Amino acid sequence: MWVFYLISLPLTLGMVLMTLRYFAGPEVPRYVLFTVGYTWFCSLSIIILVPADIWTTISNPPHHNENGGISVLWSLSYWSTFLLTWAVVPLIQGFEDAGDFTVTERLRTSVHANLLFYLIVGSIGLFGLILLITMHKIRGVLGFAMACSNTFGLVTGAFLLGFGLSEIPKSCWKNADWTTRQKVLSHKIAKMAVKLDDAHQDLSNAIVVAQATSNQMSKRDPLRPYMNVIDDMLTQMFKEDPFFKPQGGRLGENDMDYDTDEKSMATLRRHLRRAREEYYRYKSEYMTYVMEALELEDTIKNYDRRSSTGWKYISSFRPARTGKIGALLDTVEFVWKCILRKQIQKLLAIILGTMSAAILLAEATLLPSGVDLSLFSILVNSVKSEEVFVQ
Repeated sequence: MWVFYLISLPLTLGMVLMTLRYFAGPEVPRYVLFTVGYTWFCSLSIIILVPADIWTTISNPPHHNENGGISVLWSLSYWSTFLLTWAVVPLIQGFEDAGDFTVTERLRTSVHANLLFYLIVGSIGLFGLILLITMHKIRGVLGFAMACSNTFGLVTGAFLLGFGLSEIPKSCWKNADWTTRQKVLSHKIAKMAVKLDDAHQDLSNAIVVAQATSNQMSKRDPLRPYMNVIDDMLTQMFKEDPFFKPQGGRLGENDMDYDTDEKSMATLRRHLRRAREEYYRYKSEYMTYVMEALELEDTIKNYDRRSSTGWKYISSFRPARTGKIGALLDTVEFVWKCILRKQIQKLLAIILGTMSAAILLAEATLLPSGVDLSLFSILVNSVKSEEVFVQ
């Protein structure tokens, strides 16, 4: 059992760290990284727990120590996910989204926003519960609540699973076709360009409003210290990206009402920060699609000119490699990008499509007794005496 843990645990941690590295922004605080990483680890812990639980169940059911250990791990994963979902993550999300100038005020804003949400949801739930009790429609309130919870989980899981079962194999197969992928990238680039232009406009407006508010505020104004924080934020922004030029920024009717109190200044700071984050997020996505389109165009050109280039990959936006090692790397890159990657994507699509069909068949034949058409059940039962093969 410990051999499997030694393999699956580093694998899961590696998946979480790679995902964090890919998605996390450069200015994300460490406690946010840790919280998100632990949240994803709890979600992905099924990779560790399910195979171990299956082996423990079919190999030696009376062995209480193993079952007890698995039960503790399941409980830890469940309650960690529960607390993170309903308390910790929303609180941190509201705290990071708040534009207040002190930790206490940001925390208070987050608590207030979350309490308001839970009060609204709780009031609706309480009203429905009282209505059902007065109509004598249910006898066991706890059982009814558990049934509602399970139904919600099953329906949501079914919708998400159904989307993934069809979309993932289909997207893998479509991406293997260069012409189709070019059309998809062209559409995404055009769509993202519109979003990027709107985000640039929004950020320009926010900068113009912040600068105008700062210019009209005197140095003796009680709100000047808060405005200085926003001014420092603008200075840092232009320092990090000196090529950004606000264009088309204009003032609206109510854009000069931010200098009335501390809360309005916090709103201005929040608006500026969210506009900045949205702009750079869209810019990053736009550049990612553009670079992928350029690389795909290079791949098609290299494949068409493979005879004249000697089966070497020549990039249009990267310096040419030199020496024997450079020529070898160009050949390896050509083989991978122009030949192997396309075939591997198609093979992966076929494998994932087969798995999707096997899952749907297993789900459809779950209720009939004496009929086992689940590929996974057949595989597990055929090697149930071997721990490594089961897991």
